[in-house]
Amino acid sequence: MPAQSKAQQRAAGAALSAKRGETKVGDLKGASKDMYDSMTEKELEDFASTDHDGLPEKVDGDD
Repeated sequence: MPAQSKAQQRAAGAALSAKRGETKVGDLKGASKDMYDSMTEKELEDFASTDHDGLPEKVDGDD
């Protein structure tokens, strides 16, 4: 499933970095923390790898 906004893509990238041990889980906030807790590494990769050209900054419902 691709990300629907740039904000969602960034949050997935932050969560993915924490899943891989590249950043501290304690540094995550908001959507990235929720994604870390509820998504697999593969799901996060799918979101984070979405081509961001043409994506809106945010969509309704993004926190």
